[in-house]
Amino acid sequence: MWTIIDQYKEKLNLAASHEHRLEDEHAKVSALQAEREAKERVIDSLHREAMMWMDRFTFTLNGSQELPRLLAKAKAMGDVYSAPEEVHGLFDNCQHKIELMSYIIRNH
Repeated sequence: MWTIIDQYKEKLNLAASHEHRLEDEHAKVSALQAEREAKERVIDSLHREAMMWMDRFTFTLNGSQELPRLLAKAKAMGDVYSAPEEVHGLFDNCQHKIELMSYIIRNH
């Protein structure tokens, strides 16, 4: 009789251990799913933000020459006030980005 009780206790312990493993696996899967959903929300948010700025930039480049005009004005001020070489490098970088975005917009 004690043998049968011991066997059932062992089976009960195995079942409880299995249940705990399943609960742990379920918790891990839930955590991974929550993390994936959070990453997807961040990516969607960043994509919306990027598209908003791309639309604004497109409007600026297509609707007017405001951005290139402002850059030209900044370059002229840099020349007048003898801006450091780093500032001129920044202006050149901005000019390159404006040209690149213009190219992307025209060919997209």
